[in-house]
Amino acid sequence: MTEDYKSLLDDGIFAIQDGKFENGIDFINRSIEIKSDWEIPYFYRAVAYQALEKWDDASLDYTKAIQLNDKMIDAYYNRARIVLVRKDIENPNIQNAIKDLDIAIKLDENFIDALYAMAAAQKKIGEYEVAIKYLNKILFLEPEAVNARAFKKLLLQKYIK
Repeated sequence: MTEDYKSLLDDGIFAIQDGKFENGIDFINRSIEIKSDWEIPYFYRAVAYQALEKWDDASLDYTKAIQLNDKMIDAYYNRARIVLVRKDIENPNIQNAIKDLDIAIKLDENFIDALYAMAAAQKKIGEYEVAIKYLNKILFLEPEAVNARAFKKLLLQKYIK
């Protein structure tokens, strides 16, 4: 009996959603062995790797997903988030994260999480006024966004005199 790549992918996604990341990766690997030219399995395998804090593997799979479909907004966002959250790298390349977030925002200008991550990235490189612009966009889209409001207040009080 030959295995269907879609069924294997579905099993992998369900395992990942259930927190069984290694099991999910195994199913997805089998799916990729059958069909390797589709972005979806790479994206979900990257999600599992990210949850396991296997940052480099996750980044590689997000990159592969983007190569196969350059409109994968969440792949750009998640790849940028990896750069922003890693503590094991002394000088992460924030500019790469900014490039990914810029693409995600161009693909969906109302992507609140990407706008917030962009504000965080801008803060990391000392571009406080630029960060405020992204936070203002969030507050325009979602006036009750508590985190964006608090982040903006912090920037105004601590960094912008």
